[in-house]
Order: sequence, then C-alpha cells, then structure tokens
Amino acid sequence: MLKISERLIEVASLVPKGCRLADVGTDHGYVPIWLLQNQYITSAIAMDVNRGPLKRAEKNRDKYGFTEVMDIRLSDGLEKLRPGEADTVLIAGMGGPLMIRILEEGRANAAGASTWVLQPQSEIPSVRRYLIEHGFDIVEEIMLKDEGKYYMAMRAVPGDVKPWSDTEYLFGRFLLREKHPVLKEFILKEHRVYESIRKKLLETGQESGERYKEVTEYLKALEEAEEYYKR
Repeated sequence: MLKISERLIEVASLVPKGCRLADVGTDHGYVPIWLLQNQYITSAIAMDVNRGPLKRAEKNRDKYGFTEVMDIRLSDGLEKLRPGEADTVLIAGMGGPLMIRILEEGRANAAGASTWVLQPQSEIPSVRRYLIEHGFDIVEEIMLKDEGKYYMAMRAVPGDVKPWSDTEYLFGRFLLREKHPVLKEFILKEHRVYESIRKKLLETGQESGERYKEVTEYLKALEEAEEYYKR
C-alpha cells in the first residue's frame, strides 16, 4: 500500500469521491495512485512537463496495478487534456504564478471539469484573487503544518461571486470564518516576525522607506485577521 505525506493526504481529501481526476504536475504519480488505492476516484490522467518524473509515475502506476485506469501524459499544464475527459482537476505543489498560467492557458482543455483542487506553494493571495475574478467560486479551504512548514489548499468550482476583501484574499475567507487553528498560529507567528522587522526599521531610521510602509500595511492586515478570532 502506497503511503503519502500528511500534506498530500490533506490535499487529496478535497478531491470528490467517484470522480475522474486530471493531476497536473503529477511528479511520481503518488496522489492519483493513493486515491485509486483507496477507491476515491474511478480513473486518473497523470500529467507532467518533465519526462523523468513521468517515467517514474508510469513505473509506480504499473507497480501498483493501475495500468488500465491511469493514463500517463507528457503535457505542459493542461495542454494534452481533452475537454470532457476529467471532472476534477488537481494542481498541487507548484508556485502561484505557474498555477495561474496553467489555469489561464488550459481552462478550455478542462471544459466540463466541475471541481478544481489547488495547492499553491507561493503567492496564495494572487491565486485566490485570480479565481474569484475569473469565474471560479472557492468553496472550501484547508490549512496544515507539515514538518514545520505551513500549507494551504482550496477547492473551487465554476461560478461568479462578489470580490473578497483584501484580508480574505490574504488569509482565506473560509479559514478566517472557521477560525482555523493553524491559520491562527501562522498569523500570530507572522505578527511577531513583522513587528520585530518594523522595530528594526524604526531603530535604523527607515520609517520613511517603502519597506517600512509594506511592513506596516501587512501588520495592519494581520491585526484585521486576528479580529476574526475575537468574534
């Protein structure tokens, strides 16, 4: 039985049961294999832009006996996905700008997909904003700490919604409303770090600089986020 990290298990939990999955940037193919083993999905298309990881994904697929239900494709993003082939798209473990590019360039290829599971490694607010401004509705968010690092993932569906607030884009509307404990830990840690930075900038006479302005604005956003936990 294949074992995967806590991060990947949490991300996989957002995938709807019984779906046909397209996994973009599959690497070793661990997530679709794990989902197939646990009978959460009926089939998978595992795609990656690099031949090396894709070869390993193919070997893993054959090793665990899923040759008939897991297709392997060399693909830049969603390029090799055909409309109607998958009803859930998973994109995890890559930077926010790359994820946005994949969404922008490949959404037509994923026509018919009713669920998008995304786990950006950077610029998460930009990903949230892109989704809300381009016909997606974020309906669920999770956050966890794995080996000392914080990770966040979301489930989105097609739909038009009103823009979120800046604080919600920064920290996640659902995480804030649910008073998520891991987010609270992250916010308090960030507050300590950036308060220390602000103090050092003051001590070195940099209060009129752009960096001081950025730090001050972020601290204000952190304080606004903390207010959610006091309600």
